[in-house]
Amino acid sequence: MSNKQTKEKIIAFGHENVQAVHPSTLMFTKEKYLSNNGDCIIAVAADKALSDLNPTFKAMLKKPEAKLTMIIEVDGLTEEINSFGSPLLILTHSTDVVVRKSGYISDRTLAIQADKSSNDLARELIEKLKNPKQKINITLIVDG
Repeated sequence: MSNKQTKEKIIAFGHENVQAVHPSTLMFTKEKYLSNNGDCIIAVAADKALSDLNPTFKAMLKKPEAKLTMIIEVDGLTEEINSFGSPLLILTHSTDVVVRKSGYISDRTLAIQADKSSNDLARELIEKLKNPKQKINITLIVDG
């Protein structure tokens, strides 16, 4: 196994309708509006979606042994989610980024077999995500 690593940084914002109660996924989006149906969404108005990610990052994430670490930083609180890439990832969605506990893959899927979904995030962090002015720093690190 090689010891290569590549990173992507994404900036997003909170929204008053953030619920983060989905048992198997978490998502952030470039969309600015969030309805009450989006129970997996943790952030809106992201500056990147899957289609915007660096080609080198995408290539590493598609390696069979790829591991993805997502670090979410909000106002001094940090949450880490560990998941896996896959050669089957499509990584083309123009607005959404979804991390899944399952192995399901669609054009919105960033990573699979995650150790946390939106429902597993600290409630203190989720409360901060309900503030539309709250800036969220998301760091994606692929080891492949």
